[in-house]
Order: sequence, then structure tokens, then C-alpha cells
Amino acid sequence: MSRALPLRRSLLVRMLITSVLIALCSVAATAWLAVQTTTRAIQEEQGQVLAEDMDILRQLSGYAATHPDWSGVAGTLRALSHRTGRRIALTAGDRTPLADSAARGTSLPPRAAATVDPLRTDTYTEPGAQLTGVDPRAVGPYRLTRNERLTVAKLAVVRGLCFARAGVRTRTEETPSGRTVLRGVDGTLDPGFVPAECADGRLNTPTPTEQKALDVLSALSRTCLDRHGAHLGHSLALPLEAVDATTPLPYLTGKRPADRDGALARTANACVAEARRTQLDPYVAPVAELFLGTGDRPVPRFDMSAANKAKVFGVAGLVLALTVAVTALVATRLVRPLRALTQAARQPPERHVRVPVTTQDETGILALAFNELTERRERMEAQRKAMVSDIAHELRTPLTNIRGWLEVARDGLVEPDRELLSSLHEEAVVLQRVIDDLQDLAAADAGTLRLRREEVRADELLDQVAAAHRVGAEAAGVRLLTGTDAGPRLDADPVRMRQALGNLVSNAIRHTPAGGTVTLRAHREEDEAVFTVADTGTGIAPADLAHVFDRFWRAEKSRSRRTGGSGLGLAIVRQLAAAHGGTVTVTSEPGTGSAFTLRLPAARTPAGPAPGPATTES
Repeated sequence: MSRALPLRRSLLVRMLITSVLIALCSVAATAWLAVQTTTRAIQEEQGQVLAEDMDILRQLSGYAATHPDWSGVAGTLRALSHRTGRRIALTAGDRTPLADSAARGTSLPPRAAATVDPLRTDTYTEPGAQLTGVDPRAVGPYRLTRNERLTVAKLAVVRGLCFARAGVRTRTEETPSGRTVLRGVDGTLDPGFVPAECADGRLNTPTPTEQKALDVLSALSRTCLDRHGAHLGHSLALPLEAVDATTPLPYLTGKRPADRDGALARTANACVAEARRTQLDPYVAPVAELFLGTGDRPVPRFDMSAANKAKVFGVAGLVLALTVAVTALVATRLVRPLRALTQAARQPPERHVRVPVTTQDETGILALAFNELTERRERMEAQRKAMVSDIAHELRTPLTNIRGWLEVARDGLVEPDRELLSSLHEEAVVLQRVIDDLQDLAAADAGTLRLRREEVRADELLDQVAAAHRVGAEAAGVRLLTGTDAGPRLDADPVRMRQALGNLVSNAIRHTPAGGTVTLRAHREEDEAVFTVADTGTGIAPADLAHVFDRFWRAEKSRSRRTGGSGLGLAIVRQLAAAHGGTVTVTSEPGTGSAFTLRLPAARTPAGPAPGPATTES
């Protein structure tokens, strides 16, 4: 009787719920990723725009520092506009146009982006500009002549070689004025350690051009100091590197401003800076206002308006609908064969229903496995019925004989003499043997077969089995041979092993004609102890090899007891081998004989001195 499956346990419902959850998570993750990616793109765009703004300001400040006016800036401005895609315009302080990348008459942005003044800048357009407020490219009268540049460069090379001989690493660098200076490997002006032999002062001696400009700067600074009432008892001297605005100013001969009164030092610094701007003013372009626009570049936007939100929710709903539809279709195709399997499994055992295989996926494989299981169940049912019949047959014969002779003796028809009692005893022994074999098989099937393991020597085990069957072999006219190679050992139950080998030997003797041979051998192969029982008997037909270990199976279909045995011996051998973790196999050729091979795990304990290969005949 079928039971109704709760809806919440239905595979179809669970797959639908799972697909909806996956779709929701994927939509949410996609939306989050889109927001994060767009935000990051906007931030990167803004950073790129800021970097471009700084680069435009740097290049225009450099132009102003090296030109006395803006008359030729149009070409530079157009090149910058073409490279960045931005509109660039320069105007005077009163918004008078100086240069513009846009068409004439185009209105300017509402406010200027920056002021271009190379003499008053605090940007990071060039190293050193933020220290003095003067673009270091504004050198004016300090620019060296060609001969002076070559002379100073040679002096720098000579001094660098001197430093190298003293173990000090330096590099040369040309400043905007054309002077070559020596810098340490970390970029600082001159290394911190100056060897005595290198401190000749020649490299730092001003050239005539520089000395002339320094004299003018000193005079302008003196005028400023006199105007502020500051009286310095020393003449003003400036280091050559101050020309390129790489160090703070000023330096006083003998003492630095830090050693004097603070107010005096600030006044001196202010006067030198004012004098320097006054000196450089004729050489640089006038102050200009810089206007920047977007040009033809689209402005980045991220608008989550109501329309955009509706689009997002619409796409999400469409994804959910498609997911549910596809999942329902796929789940239905998956559930249909599963329901067929369930219906087939609920049929009575006598109805061996097979499920049609309609797919090649896991469900199809499951259907194939179910059909194979059905076939195995049919075979097991047939074997069970045959086994019941065989057990009844094996028990009926001795019981019938015992009952018949007892009834005859009870009725006084025969005397219970010694011969009759011996016959009844033989029948009882046969009956007991069948019951014992069935008990062993039942214990093996239930997993309750007890093994008392100990280390067993293969040669001793073969000798014991041969001794137990020597009389029967001699009575049948069969030679019984034993042999071992290097005496393998195994961890096994000696009683059960004698039982397994004994069943194989008795079976071989029973199927070997007089004058034949039964050979027992044992040897070691890697981690296995291998036992072989071979005979020169009638052999087994190829079609019967697959059934020799079946219970109650006999090659003689008449099941005649003339050949002896109950048909359980080889089945017991297979169960005992499996209980010891081994296997048993058979090879045979009709008319030549059969060979049964028993493989068991060898003992791991090191074996003592073992006898060499030996063969014994019985």
C-alpha cells in the first residue's frame, strides 16, 4: 500500500526551492557586483581625471617656467587636449583668452581649475616645487652656457670616480639650469660622507654665469633686508643647488639662520624668496588661469532612478521565472523514472517487474542497477528453492534408510545384528555431516563463524591433511603427493584450514580414477600463501566451472551418492577462504584433471629457517 509523500519532501518541490534560492543569490550577487564595479570604475575615472589635471598643470607650468610669455603655447595646449580628450583654456587674470583648444566663442567653465604661476606654486608638479614655491624649471639667468655645461659635467665625472675609489656609490644628474650635480644612490644631493681627497670644492664653484646671477640675487636680497631694517653682519651667499630650488633658502656665510634669532631668520628667508622671484620674473610667462572641461569625453554617471530600478527588478523577475520553468521541466523528467522505480519496488516479491531505461544519466544508471538487482533476486529465489529441495533430498535419503531398517527390526523381520547397526551408523554419520555443513554455512553467512588464528606452517598443514586422507587415497588406488617451497607461513585457524584443504583433497580423490595422482603444494607469492590441490581426474566441463562452488551442486545431474559428498564441501571452502581474507579458484580441462588454488594472506612475522622444497608420496 503506497503512502502519500508530503509536499515538503517531494524532490520536485525541493529542486524548485533550491533553484529559486540559487537564482535569488545569483541576482543579488550580480547586482552587488555591478554596484561595486561601477563605483570602482567611477573612482578610477575620477582618479584618472585628477592625474590628468596634474599632468596638464605640470606641463603648462613647465612651459611658463621656460618661456617669457604665452605666445607659443597654442601648439602645446592642442597636443595636450588631443591626448587627454579634455578642453583646455588659458586666460589672463581678467579672463582675457590666451589660448583655447575649443572653438572661438565657446563659453568657459564657471570657475578656473588652477592658477599657472611658476614663481608661486605649491603643487607636486615637480620635485622641489613644494619646498620653495618656485617651479625648479624656472632658472632664468642661471642657465649655463654650452662650454660651462661641458666643464661642469667633466668635473662631476672626476668627482664621481673619486667617490667610487673611496667606496661611495653616486650618480650624476643634470639640473634644469644645465649644471651637472652628483647625487647619492638614494637620490639625495651629494652623499652624506664626503672623502677628504674628494672635497676639493671645484665642482661646487660657481661658473661666471652663475656668479653673475648670484651677485644680482645677493644685491636684491640686501635691498630687501635694508628695507625691513634687518642688519646682517655677514655677506649673503647662496649654494649652487639653491638655483634649482631643491633646498630651503637662505644660507648665511658662517652661520645658518637656525643659529640666529628666529625673526631674523624668517625675514632673511622671505627676502631671498622675494629677490629670487623678482630676478626670475622677466624670464617666465605671466600668471594665467587654467580652465579644464570634459571635451568629448562622456561624464561618468551612475543613476539608480526609478526606471533603472524597474529594469533591475524586471530582469530579476525574468531570471526567476526562467529558472523555475527550466527547473520544473528538468525535475519532472528526473522524477518520472524515480516514481517508476518506486512503483516497481513496491510490487510483491513474486512479481519481478523491470523498469524501462529511458535516459543515459544517473537515473538511467539507477534503473539499470534496479533491473540487475531484480535479476539477482530472481536468481537467489531460484537458488533458495533449489537449496530447499536439495536439503530435503539430502536429509530424506539417510532418514528413510534409518526409519526403514528400524521399522523392520521393530517388527522382528530382521535381527539387529552388528552389520545392521553398522549400516544405521553410516547413515547417521551422513546425516550428521550434512547438518554440520549446513551449520558451518549458516555461521559463515551470518558472520558468526569463529576463527582461532595462530601462526601455521604450510608444510605442517599439508602433512596433517595428507595423513588424514592417506587411507582413503590408498583405498581408491590414488597416489597422494605433497610439496612446499621455502615453507610459507600464514596467520589462520589451523582446524578450519585443515577442513578447507580436506574438502578439496577428498573431492579430488573422489573424482580421480585408480592409478591417478592428487598433488598438494604450497608456496609464497609476495604477501600471499598459495595452496594448490591438483588431480588427474575426469575434469570439469567449461560450462560447469562457474557453478562448482554453488551449494548442493554436482556434476552428476542424477545426484547419485555413489560418488559421495553432499554438494556442500566446495561451498564451505569458499566461505572459509573469505573468512580468512583469501580466495579460491579452479581451473580444469576435461579428461586431464582439475586444479583448485587457495590464496591466503601470509604471516607478517619473520619466519625462521624453513626447509627447502620437498615432495612426499603416499
